[in-house]
Amino acid sequence: MKKYTYYIPALLWMGVIFYSSSQPYEDQDLKPTLAKYLDLTFLEPIFDHVSFVYHQSEVSIASLGIGGFIEFFIRKGAHVTVFLILCLLLYYAFTRTIASSRMAVLFAFFSTILYAIFDEWHQGWTPNRTPYIGDIFLDGIGAIIAVLIISILRIIQHRTKIMH
Repeated sequence: MKKYTYYIPALLWMGVIFYSSSQPYEDQDLKPTLAKYLDLTFLEPIFDHVSFVYHQSEVSIASLGIGGFIEFFIRKGAHVTVFLILCLLLYYAFTRTIASSRMAVLFAFFSTILYAIFDEWHQGWTPNRTPYIGDIFLDGIGAIIAVLIISILRIIQHRTKIMH
């Protein structure tokens, strides 16, 4: 198998991220879907006291409504998850094409961060979307979690080899 084919899953995933960042917010607004299919009012008393500022905007039920409040966490959780997956896919490709597994982890992590920076820059060109460094930090958290998963799996794999 040609080495470059190992990069296809990561490149496809990067395409999904690029496409998502190309969509205006209105095309990704989850509030109507949440309101249509879920009654989230039971969450209001639980999270009514939660209020903080993110990207110069208040995040609270009072300012966003329950649907907007939940959507905020879904969208930020998506940042973490999407870039966690990207880092894992890049690690997979790098381990197949680079001799050192440690170098593969480093390349995967830094490539993920670089793509997160590019993604936020690209998002700045999309109508009704703004780039924000805080989202890059969330993307980085996803990459860090991926590195932790990789490290834990490598430790388990190493211990399993020792026991056999």
